[in-house]
Amino acid sequence: MYKITQLSIFLENKIGKLYHVLDLLAKNDINIRALFLADTTEFGILRLVVQDPLKAKEILESNDYIVKNTPIIGAELDDTPGGLSSILKILKDEGIDLEYLYAFTHEKSEKAILLLQSKDLNELISILNAYKVPLVPAEEVYNL
Repeated sequence: MYKITQLSIFLENKIGKLYHVLDLLAKNDINIRALFLADTTEFGILRLVVQDPLKAKEILESNDYIVKNTPIIGAELDDTPGGLSSILKILKDEGIDLEYLYAFTHEKSEKAILLLQSKDLNELISILNAYKVPLVPAEEVYNL
């Protein structure tokens, strides 16, 4: 329910590669909900949350992209100074090591969604629930 399917796409770090992936998704009516790009001099990892992850993965793989599905979770936080650090403090105090995170705002006034990845998502979910941090169901993120 709370695990969101994220697509991780491996790209060569060359002009037009990012455009081609995003254009391919657009032409197939796949809307992107969140995007994160980490790069090195030769390759990058494009992380996407899209409205239809299964369809997007099929389209990308049929166009010779290497795509991996990765479960992540979404936590709702206040879109105010200190909103992010309040959640990070909980994770620090509980000894949770994150692999990465990224965030985006949405139509809820003064709220943002923080997307998180750690080695043990079930433990992360339990801790955030214990601290009453609102988690965002996957379907809600896909349908924003």
